[in-house]
Amino acid sequence: MNERIAKRMKSISPSLTLAISAKAKAMKAAGEPVVSFGVGEPDFNTPENIIAAAKAALDQGHTKYTPSSGLLPLRKAICEKFKKDNGLDYEPSQIIVSNGAKHSIFNACYAILDEGDEVIIPAPYWLTYPEVVKVCGGVPKYLFCKKENKFKFSAEELKAAITPKTKMLIFNSPSNPTGAVYDETEVRAIAKVCEEAGIFVLSDEIYEKLCYNGVKPFSIAACSEKMKDLTITVNGVSKSYAMTGWRIGYLAAPKDVAKAIDSFQSHATSNASSISQYATLEALNSPEEEMEKMVAVFDGRRKKILELIAGIDGVQGVEPDGAFYVMLVVGGVYGKKYGDKVIDGSIAFADALLESEKVATIPGISFGADDCVRLSYALSEADIEEGLARIKRFVEALS
Repeated sequence: MNERIAKRMKSISPSLTLAISAKAKAMKAAGEPVVSFGVGEPDFNTPENIIAAAKAALDQGHTKYTPSSGLLPLRKAICEKFKKDNGLDYEPSQIIVSNGAKHSIFNACYAILDEGDEVIIPAPYWLTYPEVVKVCGGVPKYLFCKKENKFKFSAEELKAAITPKTKMLIFNSPSNPTGAVYDETEVRAIAKVCEEAGIFVLSDEIYEKLCYNGVKPFSIAACSEKMKDLTITVNGVSKSYAMTGWRIGYLAAPKDVAKAIDSFQSHATSNASSISQYATLEALNSPEEEMEKMVAVFDGRRKKILELIAGIDGVQGVEPDGAFYVMLVVGGVYGKKYGDKVIDGSIAFADALLESEKVATIPGISFGADDCVRLSYALSEADIEEGLARIKRFVEALS
């Protein structure tokens, strides 16, 4: 008898982030006082002008199919965004609007990877990257980064990781889960290695606007025309404009790659939501004051969470320069017990913490860093203070 489920599906691991966040929400709904540092989602509402633009689109009957690659005015606005923010010139035909940045990442991998192609994924990594690579026939190859360097890899380390089978590097700056941001000098050195090897770069820049400490991200496609021809840049509005549920992401790619992705998307999903596209057009044409206020709030929370972590013996926070996450290094407490449970890894740590103190974190094993758990600071300062007090109590109770 034939297998009921395709072999490719057996390689996929379910998202621990969504699973733990769902468990925390269920506990909260049952009346338990859960503090969740789990899901990566701004706790701000979408700005009113963007919501108004969506309502206007409905009132004006903009509820029909759009071109599979997205509304032309939106693609033009995205081109203007790339020019203004990143110094990159693209034509609308090189822009594909999709159902979230995650969808754009899948499209890019599906268009580029053949069976057996190797993809270098720096670790800690966003947990979806290796799953998408595997589904598309690729082979994830992990480049492990040191916490001493804020979880960033060097050009030399990248060069040593490249093999004749390497087809692509997935580059995420600012990073989920680490908050690492590579400066222009670091990006140019990495680009030089990629150019010499002739490998593609999938540059995930979804957290581009969320940077602190005066650190500025730099788009790898802006390094040279050769690098631009090897780069697929992914971005979107979920994080910067608090539009996670609107499901709009986009990518910019070389013409042949964009054409292939558009052809695939036309069969896979047709177009992204027309109403969300009109809302996104408003977002990209809006002043950035609301976004800047949100970033300032995140920065205050970032400082608060690092300050509180510093007061807990046995664990360590790796300072992030971007996004809204902190990697909490908890490997120093492994081998200790909470009651009769041995804390022997990030899953055991996260499970015991959720059960005993009602605090949800994401086990670092999901990101290729089993000595850590990830904390999101996209929650109120009061919740951050309460959650860290509980983590401190939990760690101090280990024996």
